[in-house]
Amino acid sequence: MSAVVNAPWIARQATDLLAQRGHAWLLQGPSGLGQYELALALASAWLCEKPSAQGACGDCPSCHAIAVHTHADLAVLMPETVMLELGWPLSEKAQDEIDKKARKPSKEIRVDAMREAVEFSQRTDARGRGKAVLVFPAERMNTITANALLKTLEEPPGDVRFVLATEASHLLLPTIRSRCLAHTMKWPEADEALTWLAGQGLPADVAQALLRSAGGRPTDVLRQAEAGLSTAWWADLPKAMRQGDARYLADLSPAQAIDALQKLCHDLLLQQAGAVPRFFDAADLPASAASVRVLTDWFKRLMTSARTAEHPFNAGLMLEALTADAQQTLMSKG
Repeated sequence: MSAVVNAPWIARQATDLLAQRGHAWLLQGPSGLGQYELALALASAWLCEKPSAQGACGDCPSCHAIAVHTHADLAVLMPETVMLELGWPLSEKAQDEIDKKARKPSKEIRVDAMREAVEFSQRTDARGRGKAVLVFPAERMNTITANALLKTLEEPPGDVRFVLATEASHLLLPTIRSRCLAHTMKWPEADEALTWLAGQGLPADVAQALLRSAGGRPTDVLRQAEAGLSTAWWADLPKAMRQGDARYLADLSPAQAIDALQKLCHDLLLQQAGAVPRFFDAADLPASAASVRVLTDWFKRLMTSARTAEHPFNAGLMLEALTADAQQTLMSKG
C-alpha cells in the first residue's frame, strides 16, 4: 500500500469518513491531495477483518490481499494505463489483447469493465465483510460507462460500497454526483507536508522548492521527483520557453507540459497584477511585456489543449506547438 495512505492528513480524513454512514463516497479535489490513497484506505477498512476507528489493521489476510492487489471482494475500476502504472492486474481478456498488440491500453474506464464490476457487485462476497468498488479517476468514465454504473449506485445490491475518486468532479455526470456523499479533500499544512516529504527521502530544500512548484500538493511533489523535474528544471523553464526550446519539454507527456505551462502563465498573471507568484520564484520569471489579455488568451488555449492531452495525434508535434505558443506569448509586446 502506498506510503501516502499513512500520511497524517490522509489518515485523519479516513477516520472522519469511516465514522459516517453511506454506501457511496465521492472524493473530490485537485490532483496531488491523495484521492486514490484515501479511496484505498476506505476500501481496505471496509474489508478488513480487524478494523478500528482509524481504519484497516494492515496485518490480516484481507489487508494482505489488498496490498498485493488480489482481494476477491474488491473491484478496481481504472483506465488500463492507470492500472498498469499502479500495479493492478488487468482482466485476462484485456491483458491478452494488449499482449497480442490487438489494441493499446485504454486511457478511459472501459464500459465492459464497468459491466463486469456491476455483475461483481451482485455476487455473494467471498470473505464475509461485504464488497467494495473503487473507481479512479472517476472523470475517465464516458457517458456510457457512467450510465452503466448509475443504476447500481441508485439501488446497491447487498452489502456493497462504492468509493469514487476524482481530480475533476465537474466532468462527472450530475446524476453520478447526486448519488454519492461528497467529500472535498483537505490540504495539508506546509510544515506537515514537508515533514512527511522528508520521511520519503527528499532533502528539506528540495522538498520546499518542489512543494511550491506543486502548489502545496505533496503527492504531486513525489510525481515531480520521479519524473526528474528538479528545482533547477522549474527555475529554468521560463527562460527555455522564452527561447522557444522545445527540447526542454521532450521528457514530459503533453499533460505534464500543459500543467507546467499553466503554472507559468498563472504566475505571470500574478506578476502583472503586482502579486507574489505562487509556483515560481519571482527572480526566475521573465520580464514579459505580455498584457493581461494576451496571458489570459494563452491560458484559454492551454485549457483547450488539455482536453486532448491524453489522446494527442502526435505527442512530439503537440509539445513543439505548445513551446511555440509559449514563446510567442512571452515575446509579445502588448
